[in-house]
Amino acid sequence: MQKGIPLILFLISLTSICDTVNQLFLKSAINSLTMPSPITIPKVVKFIFKLICTPRLWLSFLFSTLSLCFWLFILSRADLSFAFAADSMHYVFIAVASYFILKEKVGPKRWIGTILITIGIALISLS
Repeated sequence: MQKGIPLILFLISLTSICDTVNQLFLKSAINSLTMPSPITIPKVVKFIFKLICTPRLWLSFLFSTLSLCFWLFILSRADLSFAFAADSMHYVFIAVASYFILKEKVGPKRWIGTILITIGIALISLS
């Protein structure tokens, strides 16, 4: 294993965790609002204003910014092909968080895909 790879993998994990939290806050923010029906320009403007005033949206932006900062540091230290492939961990984190936190149904095919992604990340990490 190359020197510094454990730190890079740790930071990629942090990036994936920040991405996951970002998506959870986005989903929560949008689910807290009711979409206007019928859709008219004034209703859409009002909806967007309500969305902008939702604290969860701003928390999402915070985690997105943290993720970007970690990612920029990672890119300064690792090959893009390695980092980008390892960043696929967020697919795993999203599936797990969707199931446990959002109580979404995650079918067997999706779990199999998640396991295959995990195996792929492990193979790439060893290369």
